[in-house]
Amino acid sequence: QVQLVESGGGLVQAGGSLRLSCAASGRALRSYVMGWFRQAPGKEREFVANIQWSVGSTYYADSVKGRFTISRDKAKNTVYLQMNSLKPEDTGVYYCNAKVQGSSLTYWGQGTQVTVSS
Repeated sequence: QVQLVESGGGLVQAGGSLRLSCAASGRALRSYVMGWFRQAPGKEREFVANIQWSVGSTYYADSVKGRFTISRDKAKNTVYLQMNSLKPEDTGVYYCNAKVQGSSLTYWGQGTQVTVSS
């Protein structure tokens, strides 16, 4: 079992920045892919970015490429999502996700609200 706790959401103006954090506990993460997803009101949850915990390789949705950066701090067991040049369409609840590589086993955090005003 992996517990995930997100923080760092809030209200920001368009063009601003926020950094989300996801603190993980419960298991070693070496075989996990850690990711961020988001869900806007009335829309389905969508992929934002992920990072392979062991080697640090990253992958981004086209909509955030060049603006968002995912990273991890192994000592703190924490994943970050640095969000720059925010747009109103980035508004939504952001969820941290931990998935075992090669498996369907997935854990989710409770989510943190990000609101970008125009």
